[in-house]
Amino acid sequence: MKRYVLCLMLLLGLGTLRAQEPADSLPQRDEAVGEPAQTTGDVPADELWDRANTAYINGDYRGAAEIYGEILDRGLGSVKLYYNLANACFKEGQTGRAILFYRRALRLAPGNDDIRYNLSVAEARTKDTIERIPEFFLVGWVRAVRHAMSCTAWSVLSLVVLACGLALALLYLLAKRLSLRKTGFYGTLAAVLLFVVTTSFAAGERREMLDDTQAVVMSLSTAVKSSPDNASTDLFVLHEGTVVKITDRLGDWCEVTIADGKKGWLESRTIEVI
Repeated sequence: MKRYVLCLMLLLGLGTLRAQEPADSLPQRDEAVGEPAQTTGDVPADELWDRANTAYINGDYRGAAEIYGEILDRGLGSVKLYYNLANACFKEGQTGRAILFYRRALRLAPGNDDIRYNLSVAEARTKDTIERIPEFFLVGWVRAVRHAMSCTAWSVLSLVVLACGLALALLYLLAKRLSLRKTGFYGTLAAVLLFVVTTSFAAGERREMLDDTQAVVMSLSTAVKSSPDNASTDLFVLHEGTVVKITDRLGDWCEVTIADGKKGWLESRTIEVI
């Protein structure tokens, strides 16, 4: 019986290893930071990165944003790139694009205070003041705890907890002293509970990172319609930088919901998915 228990725990551990994702380092607030060298296309990506950083430092924010965008078009998205691109867009007065890329960076590094701070500054410049629907305090508290670390960090922590749980299970199964067996038994129960929590947090962060229902309004202003038709009634107007949730899609239209619960239809070209 003991052998079956040990085999089951080892299989769980191997299954968790597959859920790990590569980590990414974090930048400092309002700075252009270095990035590992990569080469694609005619110009090496690290050369473009240096050009963009130089343009940013020299105050050429438009040029920096264009070069960062070219790197992004090559499929080299990262926390650093999104963060620097957002800073350049914000300096250039492109509030919608800044919020879009701050939020993309925040998805990859939810615990980064610098990104959250700059995002809050950018969102303070939006025209729409929307009151959020109150939520149960415990839901917000759990989300805040989950956002303290990335999906990768929670996955690593769950592996550490699993390893501790296996060690405690061995202690329970092999120890001869009663006190050690009690320690192993209750420690294993605690480790299993903590493993479930950390694994669920890792899964929650991954779902949020891959979520394609959150979008940012990119137009200076756009009317939200009662139906997916330009001739339909205007319900209300949204402005650049407002975050919406896509609840349905129909052709070139998206049904969106804003933080206060209001919903309507927008043309897809007026928003961009985070």
